[in-house]
Amino acid sequence: MEQDISIARRKGVAGLSGLARSGLRGLVDLALPPDCLSCGGMVSGRGALCPSCWSKLRLIERPYCERLGIPFAYDLGEGALSAEAIADEPPFHRCRAVAAFDDISRALVHGLKYRDRLELAAFMAAWMQRAGRELLDNADVVLPVPMHWRRLWWRRFNQSALLAGALAKAGGKPHAPAALGRIRPTRQQVGLTGSERDRNVRGAFRVPEAGKAAILGRKVLLVDDVYTTGATVKAATRALLRGGAASVDVLVFARVVRNGV
Repeated sequence: MEQDISIARRKGVAGLSGLARSGLRGLVDLALPPDCLSCGGMVSGRGALCPSCWSKLRLIERPYCERLGIPFAYDLGEGALSAEAIADEPPFHRCRAVAAFDDISRALVHGLKYRDRLELAAFMAAWMQRAGRELLDNADVVLPVPMHWRRLWWRRFNQSALLAGALAKAGGKPHAPAALGRIRPTRQQVGLTGSERDRNVRGAFRVPEAGKAAILGRKVLLVDDVYTTGATVKAATRALLRGGAASVDVLVFARVVRNGV
């Protein structure tokens, strides 16, 4: 009987706590109405896009290339591969993205990356979890594309690590941000050609001795914000495989989609 009363009391306290949090959120929403994650316009709830921005966001849904996640204009059948995946087979197993890299997804990525809007990480990771659910479920460990320590010191945070941490927590997976290191500084990839990007990041990553235990024989989910030519995640994947990872999948928020595919 006493145990039942204790349980009831705990449930009552939890209920009151929930009501208090709900009431606090209501007061915050009243004082600071939720705004669109992209344009800042008013929306009905936090973590949402306004109808105008939502209509412009080009989500990547099936059918798409099984390896690279490039969307197809029409269904080519189960397991279909894009010409890019056939001509230049990637070292990773699969890549998935939430959306094409366009005006709306760019605003979200740049807001997190360059404007210190760290609150965007949780919302973007939730979309990534949906787009890459199969990859996250299959992973043994989640880790981000690392920054060189000089750039990390200058920027103060790694946006890919924020996304990877949120994804690992959502999927109940270990997060190993130190399992892969960026051992030399590289130029910004923006503005470089595909071949220049490849040369820029070649040999830039390594699994340190202290990080090998986290990935040895394990299926790794590598997380980044944007996939452009794939040079960065390919170089990172090769380093992970050399370091002993069993396989690597890649999950990003946005990817560049070319040729009107």
